[in-house]
Amino acid sequence: MSNIHILWVDDEIDLLKPHVIFLEKKNYKVTTCTNGADAIDIIEKENFDIVFLDENMPGMTGLETLTEIKSKNANLPIIMITKSEEEYIMEDAIGNKIADYLIKPVNPMQILLSLKKNLDHSRLVSEKTTSNYQQEFRKISMDLAMVNSHEEWVELYQKLVYWELQLDTINDQGMIEILESQKQEANAQFFKFIKKNYTDWFHYDDKPTLSHTLFKDCVVPNLDKENGALFVVIDNLRYDQWRLIEPLIENHYKKSKEIPFYSILPTATQYSRNAIFAGLMPSEMEKMHPQYWKNDTDEGGKNLYENEFLTEQIRRLGLNLKHEYFKITNLKAGKQLADNYKSTKENDLTVIVYNFVDMLSHAKTEMDVIKELADDDKAYRSLTESWFKNSPLLEIIQKAQEMGQKLIITTDHGTINAKVPTKVIGDKNISSNLRYKTGKSLSYNDKDVYAVKTPKDIFLPTINMNSSFIFAKEDLFFAYPNNYNHFVKYYKNTYQHGGISLEEMIIPCVILDPK
Repeated sequence: MSNIHILWVDDEIDLLKPHVIFLEKKNYKVTTCTNGADAIDIIEKENFDIVFLDENMPGMTGLETLTEIKSKNANLPIIMITKSEEEYIMEDAIGNKIADYLIKPVNPMQILLSLKKNLDHSRLVSEKTTSNYQQEFRKISMDLAMVNSHEEWVELYQKLVYWELQLDTINDQGMIEILESQKQEANAQFFKFIKKNYTDWFHYDDKPTLSHTLFKDCVVPNLDKENGALFVVIDNLRYDQWRLIEPLIENHYKKSKEIPFYSILPTATQYSRNAIFAGLMPSEMEKMHPQYWKNDTDEGGKNLYENEFLTEQIRRLGLNLKHEYFKITNLKAGKQLADNYKSTKENDLTVIVYNFVDMLSHAKTEMDVIKELADDDKAYRSLTESWFKNSPLLEIIQKAQEMGQKLIITTDHGTINAKVPTKVIGDKNISSNLRYKTGKSLSYNDKDVYAVKTPKDIFLPTINMNSSFIFAKEDLFFAYPNNYNHFVKYYKNTYQHGGISLEEMIIPCVILDPK
């Protein structure tokens, strides 16, 4: 502690001599002075880690001194000490970003506690977080050996996300690497679980809410006929990203319930998002609405008919709803909707598909600057949070709250940082996605994929007579043998979706009431 240097400013500093001696015995270095003007001179000449500042001094007041010090060194922590408990003084001091506030008479232990809180805070939090995660690590490892239901997988994944965000706040690379290896092990086990159980979900009762049942299970029961509801689908939003934007939404809404659900396979937009809006699995969409459904090999956009699918689902469920649908794919469209959002007040249900996060993951593949900004999951999360804070979507959510609308927020699938290539061979008509493939005559490494020879077993369309689907496990991505090295270099460490991982499949649907 010998390198911590304190400046103590008080016109009665002589009376505080015992406190100074106490701190010096604890190896703090203490410089003292009796007025604000001297304090400002000293701060210009010497470096301090923290300042104790008396509020009530002759000449420059404590608050005036505080303002002057902050103008010279905005990041220097200042602890205000005062005899007065008047509210306006506290408010002024807090408004000037003081580090702490103590009322006279102060005792040495109060001083020490305030120092530890402000100077040792990072270290103490880091040590506590590390020791807590070390304990939890053993528990998660034991859970991993036994987890065997879709509910238990949700619980375990949420624990991993929680610790990932906790470890983000400390800079312990060793702990972060341990968590990474635990996530890899979890994804390896999760892949086995999906491979074994996924088909059964469509034929037996024990199944989670899936993309095609989300609207019926989670949206319809939470509609508000009186004030209307806003249903937002943010494309490509993972659970960890949701956890970062959640506090920003909770400034305006309070969470009523959170319903984790599973994206269907492939965890790709044209399958999972169409399934949400249609309330049908892909093979059912193809059969019932051939005019709206497009297969991988068909030309043209694959998500052009979400509103038509939704209209059909509302009709099929026998709901008498006035609804309106918006798809936002750029800033201009977002701002326009934010400006005109009040025009939705007559709707029972306003639906917004917001595409930014998906664009971010594609941009990481194609643009070097985004590769730099979103090099890993922590940076990717941070970029998402920064976008959301400044997005028209947050403004729309604020307006919905002012109108008393309920908010239901979800996504269609998550995404994973694809790191390991696995070779695949097929004819020229196989699909282009890096995390799943469909087509005939596919050749691949068996242990790297979940292969579905009969797509109708999991309600996927059969494009050709002997078409099959393969889904990549964990953080693998498919690469063709020709031009293999160039392909791998281009796509390695990019965010992809379509395959089987906790990040892609387990996603949030959250119901919120206006504050």
